[in-house]
Amino acid sequence: MIAVVGEALVDLVAEDTAGGYRAVPGGSPANVALTLARLQHPVRLLARLGNDGFGQRIRGHLHANGVDLTWAVSAVEATSLVVATLDGSGQATYQCYLDGTADWQWTTAELPNLSGTWLIALHSGSLALALAPGAAVVEDLFVRERGRGALTLSIDLNLRPSIVPDRVGEQRRVERQIRSAHIVKASEEDLDWLYPDRTVEQVMAEWRAAGVACAVVTRGADGSCLLAPDGAMYRQSARRGEVVDTVGAGDAFTGGLLAALADFGALGDQPGARLAAVTPSQWRQGLHQASTVAALTCGRRGADPPTLADAVAAFRPGPT
Repeated sequence: MIAVVGEALVDLVAEDTAGGYRAVPGGSPANVALTLARLQHPVRLLARLGNDGFGQRIRGHLHANGVDLTWAVSAVEATSLVVATLDGSGQATYQCYLDGTADWQWTTAELPNLSGTWLIALHSGSLALALAPGAAVVEDLFVRERGRGALTLSIDLNLRPSIVPDRVGEQRRVERQIRSAHIVKASEEDLDWLYPDRTVEQVMAEWRAAGVACAVVTRGADGSCLLAPDGAMYRQSARRGEVVDTVGAGDAFTGGLLAALADFGALGDQPGARLAAVTPSQWRQGLHQASTVAALTCGRRGADPPTLADAVAAFRPGPT
């Protein structure tokens, strides 16, 4: 089982240019958990879910899709809200209402002891690792688990400069937090903002030098690239198809890649050794699967990743 910790909020996604919106359960970590569940990988979400109408909708949506909520916290605070507005190409921009809401109020007592469990990996990212006071609690969890060495640890930067605009502070945070992760994923847009004076390849090499085993960057229409533990770089072209919107596409990519690595036996104890044992053909297959899952999500409105049956029907093996 893979555990995911972080926000589960509501996206108000634009239905049309006339100003109509539809409420869709979202949040980057919750979207990753949803993707894994739909790909039929056991997943447990550690989230603080409000008891208001939006929170109940999120809980019902995740439960109906097979996400295990055993470790979810029933929170008294209101549910976080994000308004996603689309441009003519379906690209989303976000306006967020997060002050005092449930997702960011983690306490150490609310997080379970992960030792002795059947987990193989722990994933987090986006605002869960950026917004106080809860970010420090989640970060401490990753530091402890890195020291324990029993799980593969994964982080997706998924930066939100409109919410956390302090570039220097975000550089320090990211550079500190990636040292606790074995897999780090970012978008090219993340890195262009975070390090405007560096290339994607330079940043990935710096992460590898800091102890990250696998660095992954998505590049929109230009596909994705992955730096493996042995220093080999793998590149995957983007899958072509209709783009309704890009909401949740990066999270679907992350879920698709984690699902592939789980299938390869690359997640679990001795995480460095497991990732080092992934073969070149498996890295290519994993990137191809992640790209397929993300592309299918782009063809649907909102964060609506494909089921396993959808992905299998669309999946065409890439080069080996």
